[in-house]
Amino acid sequence: MSTLLRAEGIHKSFGERAVLRGVDVDLARHQVVALIGASGSGKSTLLRCLNLLEPIDDGQIFLDDEDISDPRVDANRVRARFGAVFQSYNLFPHLSVLDNVTLASRVVHRMPRREAEARAFDLLERIGLAGLARQHPDRLSGGQQQRAAIVRAIATDPEVLLLDEITSALDPELVGEVLELVRRLADDGATILMATHEMAFARDVADRVVFLDAGTIVEQGPPAEVLVAPREPRTRAFLARFTA
Repeated sequence: MSTLLRAEGIHKSFGERAVLRGVDVDLARHQVVALIGASGSGKSTLLRCLNLLEPIDDGQIFLDDEDISDPRVDANRVRARFGAVFQSYNLFPHLSVLDNVTLASRVVHRMPRREAEARAFDLLERIGLAGLARQHPDRLSGGQQQRAAIVRAIATDPEVLLLDEITSALDPELVGEVLELVRRLADDGATILMATHEMAFARDVADRVVFLDAGTIVEQGPPAEVLVAPREPRTRAFLARFTA
């Protein structure tokens, strides 16, 4: 598999607080990589840096061999190649589900409304939300809102899908339905980088697991190695929290 996204030596600080300290990470086409680590380890900041929502202090980011961290690059053009889903849905409350899903397709990618809506209905139908397409987000459950947010992110056929702890704001009974959608996307060949605390899901779905601690990558490798037989004491200490 060819490398699609590559970050080299990424540093990011907020004031005096260093959040990322020389992070190297890569993502191949059609690969699923799970980012694990404690809250505050830098996972969310790394994702936001990768699609240029946060400027980096040092290092380089390449998307399909283009240096997208070059300050001369059009950040909006780059972001249009990503799909991103965050912890708190971020659906526009004044728009219907259908309008939320089609917004980027129509405004950013200039897709005709009829074509954008046809694609949106097809995607919503696949996940059982077509009947709610005309509803506003406040009429949906948390799990339905998060699934709608994922559909919005994939409606533009992004090259890379970034998922940031997308189940952390959900009630436990709703987590499964969102993870099942991600599993289906992975099975369909999506390229996904996801920050998650769902270790069982990472073990079953990810091709590679990356453990981030205090802004540095401590260990990475196949799930069977990192999650089952980690080499590093810091990795073992982190994973012990989930088995205690």
